[in-house]
Amino acid sequence: MHRRHLLGGLFAAPAALALPARAGEVRSAPDEALDAVFASTAPPALAGAMVTRAGLSWSGVRGARQAGGDQPVTLQDRWHIGSNTKAMTAAVFARLVEAGRARWEMTVAEAFPGLTLDPAWRATPLTTLMRHRSGLADADVIGMDWLGVARADPRSLPAQRAALAAKAFGRPPSGAAGAFAYSNAGYIIVGAAIEAITGQAWEDVIRAELFQPLGLSSAGFGPPPDPNAWGHRTVGGQPLPVNPASPGADNPLALGPAGTVHMTLADNARWLQAVLGGGPQGWLGDDSLTRLTRTDEADPAYAPGWIVRPAPAAGGMGRTIGHEGSNTLWHAMVVAAPDRGLGFIACSNDAAKGAIACRRLIQRLMAVASAA
Repeated sequence: MHRRHLLGGLFAAPAALALPARAGEVRSAPDEALDAVFASTAPPALAGAMVTRAGLSWSGVRGARQAGGDQPVTLQDRWHIGSNTKAMTAAVFARLVEAGRARWEMTVAEAFPGLTLDPAWRATPLTTLMRHRSGLADADVIGMDWLGVARADPRSLPAQRAALAAKAFGRPPSGAAGAFAYSNAGYIIVGAAIEAITGQAWEDVIRAELFQPLGLSSAGFGPPPDPNAWGHRTVGGQPLPVNPASPGADNPLALGPAGTVHMTLADNARWLQAVLGGGPQGWLGDDSLTRLTRTDEADPAYAPGWIVRPAPAAGGMGRTIGHEGSNTLWHAMVVAAPDRGLGFIACSNDAAKGAIACRRLIQRLMAVASAA
């Protein structure tokens, strides 16, 4: 449940080798970029997409569903997106704000009226949890003791998340309020707040407020089921496919609001299209999109679910937002340039080679878009 170099690798410089086109085949610049990065990094599989406000403009996949296997990955395969789920959870909260069921200024005390709170938490806005600046530390809430028992917890997922919120807020924060400290627990608790507000499981709320309105029919939770690509664990320097039916194929499901969503490239593109302002009319207003994708904070500049890079960073794209996600078996990366209405997606069914591949592919696709 960690984030490999989340804040440092968003715009890594590439080094790549080109693959020759087949006889008579005309390769697009994005296809050539995908070929080159796949050849130079050699993950089991690699996928990429380019998005505009009008929708998916290009997508491609290379490789196999399982390392050493003979089943090629397809455009219909689903990819685990890890911590990129966080932006979705924040967007669901924005939907509740627009419906009058929540407020951007909502505090911990307002969200959890039934919990006994340490006084230090009572006036803490939920948005500080979304920006990783609440003082909450993962080790205080979802440490190794929790990981050892969470998968066998018989309680409902909302009950598990409510218990984590009670654990977190029953004592003072161990970190300094306002200081950045990346926290998966913070987003689990935002999910618990959504459950307290709606009376429904986070899974049901995100289906109703995000998956269904945006038409993300492939979206689900946990490892993509067969037949799809499998995630890979590195053993002895080699990728070992992990059966999605294995308990270790993903983090405990209670971690959902922080990072357990999977979906196809096309559905990921529909989500990114909506973030760029090209989603269904009325899905999210301009104020919500601004709050979700901008921040006045720095070092790092982290808006709810997005790392923000101001212009003129990122190869002439202007202001960019991005995120990476990994459950140590998969890697996913998204970068968007909202002012230009462009987005880029990279996914791999491997966390080691896949992380390098995703970063290089995003950089190459951004270069293609800049040159167009």
